[in-house]
Amino acid sequence: MLDVIDLTKVPAFLLILVRVTAFFVTLPLFSYKNVPTPHKIGFSFFLTWVMYYTVDIPIVVINETFLLLILKEAVVGLAIGFIAYLILSAIQIAGGFIDFQMGFAIANVIDPRTGAQSPLIGQYLYTITLLFFLAVNGHHLLLDGMFYSYEAIPMQQMATGLGNDAVASYVIETFNKMFIVAFQMAIPIVGCLFLVDVALGIVARTVPQLNVFVVGLPLKILVSFVVIFISFGMFTILMRELFELMFVSMRDVMRLMGG
Repeated sequence: MLDVIDLTKVPAFLLILVRVTAFFVTLPLFSYKNVPTPHKIGFSFFLTWVMYYTVDIPIVVINETFLLLILKEAVVGLAIGFIAYLILSAIQIAGGFIDFQMGFAIANVIDPRTGAQSPLIGQYLYTITLLFFLAVNGHHLLLDGMFYSYEAIPMQQMATGLGNDAVASYVIETFNKMFIVAFQMAIPIVGCLFLVDVALGIVARTVPQLNVFVVGLPLKILVSFVVIFISFGMFTILMRELFELMFVSMRDVMRLMGG
């Protein structure tokens, strides 16, 4: 058995395992609490075993720099997975904008995937987005990005770009783009509800006998659902742009971290 296993490549196997496991800590879909922890560990080990025979494995010696390589692999996996998670958070931000205008902001629910509070409409849109993401095999592209990360950041090379300000600047720019996409998703509903508020204000001034607070909330909910149904085609286009932004951001972060 010892003749079959090349013990000189065991440190390289550990480095691959650290990067893959760090990916799954923050990567969308794979990091959610719905996935049992033993399944995450088993899938990480299985994927590491597959990548062990497909990635160019250098000879890694356990010395004083091996711990730095392990820390580098963990940071690379966490950073790239966090960028993907950050982009998909635009759905929750857009849902928060919509819920605030609809009056649903006081009725948050617990997201079973993350364990945090989530707006109602944001939870609905996020679920639709994840189903669409799985339908177009986006999770396969995430795994491909994990595999091709070794081309941008080789295993035996230190991530020289981590000490560069370009990585932090790019993360801030990506954060800004995420808010722009969230605003684009929410603006049809928020804009229509703003017009409804203006109309209710005019009615309140012209017909003081009418209780606007009683009529306004059901009317805004009705208008919101109608506009969501009408603008759902545009929402799918924005989802495609969001996925493209996520994959491009992951690629650019890998290039910047690789120096």
